[in-house]
Amino acid sequence: MSTLNSKDKSIIAISSYTAQGKLSELKKSLNTGLDTGLTVNEIKEIMVHTYAYCGFPRSIRGLQTFMEVVEERKLKGITDNIGKDASLIANDSSKYERGKKILGELTGTPQPDKLSGYSAFAPTIDTFLKEHLFADIFERDVLSYAQRELVTISVISAIGDADPMLQAHLGISLNVGWTSEQLKEFITVINPTIGKEKSTAATAVLHQVLKNRPSK
Repeated sequence: MSTLNSKDKSIIAISSYTAQGKLSELKKSLNTGLDTGLTVNEIKEIMVHTYAYCGFPRSIRGLQTFMEVVEERKLKGITDNIGKDASLIANDSSKYERGKKILGELTGTPQPDKLSGYSAFAPTIDTFLKEHLFADIFERDVLSYAQRELVTISVISAIGDADPMLQAHLGISLNVGWTSEQLKEFITVINPTIGKEKSTAATAVLHQVLKNRPSK
């Protein structure tokens, strides 16, 4: 059985606590994450990714907390692995089209040319979504698509009351390589960080996603 490793579990906790602004718990999970082998730059990238789903205030407070953790560990004589920086994206083609393509890869469905739903109601948000989230952020290489989706479902579960978005990203998580067993374990890992009510809601959404997933 394929299970989540210690780094995966740290990504879940860090993302969840960042989204909720639970800074004392976040501090502990950041130390654990570094101890399990996450690099400083990987954790920075996790924080950067969270802002797209829970906003700049939570993300920046998370980064400020991480700065404290890194400094405290230095004073204790701990040398953490900085890790690689994000590569420059040398692509001057349309960011909208790049983001549209990446979204299609993630969902496994080519994106339509005609907007519908909220995108048609407010086309500006469709532009921001494709150009910034799926081009500027998802195109970066410090984290894989799978890791980014783990951050995403952790944040959405933690903020709660966003079931359609959680459903969509749980489906994407399956597309990018997470197994149904790993996603069930995800619920177990995030449960103590978000409490019974939100965990129950996330479990129900996952159950629906797996029930509707075509068998291969």
